[in-house]
Amino acid sequence: QLLSDQIEEFKPRFVHYTDPLEKGINFPASDVHKATLSEIATADDVDIVVTATTGDVALSPTFEAIEKGIDVAIANKETIIMAGAKLMRHARNKSVSLLPVDSEPSAIWQCLRGENSSIEKLVITASGGAFRDVRIEELDLVQRTDALKHPTWEMGAKISVDSATMMNKAFEVIEAKWLFNVDWNRIDVVIHPESIIHSMVEFEDGSTKAQLSPPDMRLPIQYALFYPERLPNMKLTRFDPIKTKELTFRELDHDRYPCFQMALDHAKKGGTWPSALCGADDGAVEAFLDGKISFREIEPLIRTSLLAHESVANPSLEQMQEASKWGKNQVKTLVNITGNHD
Repeated sequence: QLLSDQIEEFKPRFVHYTDPLEKGINFPASDVHKATLSEIATADDVDIVVTATTGDVALSPTFEAIEKGIDVAIANKETIIMAGAKLMRHARNKSVSLLPVDSEPSAIWQCLRGENSSIEKLVITASGGAFRDVRIEELDLVQRTDALKHPTWEMGAKISVDSATMMNKAFEVIEAKWLFNVDWNRIDVVIHPESIIHSMVEFEDGSTKAQLSPPDMRLPIQYALFYPERLPNMKLTRFDPIKTKELTFRELDHDRYPCFQMALDHAKKGGTWPSALCGADDGAVEAFLDGKISFREIEPLIRTSLLAHESVANPSLEQMQEASKWGKNQVKTLVNITGNHD
């Protein structure tokens, strides 16, 4: 119903949706047509493409938009994770800008604006997710409904679970590595429960810049859409240091968040490892949301699934997508074999 209401209100020329939704969608305007993602991303009068999907469905459309010389505001993590080096190279060759929409990469981007100094370190903040204050030994008891109660952001089911496992933050580290051409060892992550500081950049002279704002995705979305301008927007809550009172930080606990390092270890291998990782995570989160596995089984399920992966060096986009599909199917196979938590 929401999509039908949006079509009625905004009357877009193109609409893309998956077949299971088709029966419930109304097309009130005769000039609204169903289209593929590629058709939408490469339409002749497109000013900028915003990729805000989950999974690997945006991979090919993003490359097609770049091929046509269209700037891309990118919120789809998987595209960068699966094809980071290839994506950045293709954008440079076509003189296309990749504009980060995620709040943390956007914060880094804003901190780097106008700077010519070398980056010493990037510090990406993390809320810690829904279970940041739950005792580790009690994580076996948490339910899928609990994982969806993010402490500071309003997010969908998949990304809420990824936030709770810290897989989402590992993905953002990978994003930052490719978007800003920074070595792995120059990217740190800290837990910041207030979610006011979205990222920090330390420069080689010792100074640090940070981007602060109350958690609201409308700000990084607007910044990407209207860059290089900053448009007035009185609908957004301002940061008030008096009301905020304190900003706190914690070291990332790797025992609490085993997915974080596991994800980075596989991403650093290159080839189709990052793609298989994305697919395996997608499958594991789906299994958790369906009640087939417990929360603490997500990481070992992904890790075990990836043991069978045979990586392809210098993969094509098709091989990346195949690896992602393989990762998801491998997880499903293991879940069906073990028959966990019917």
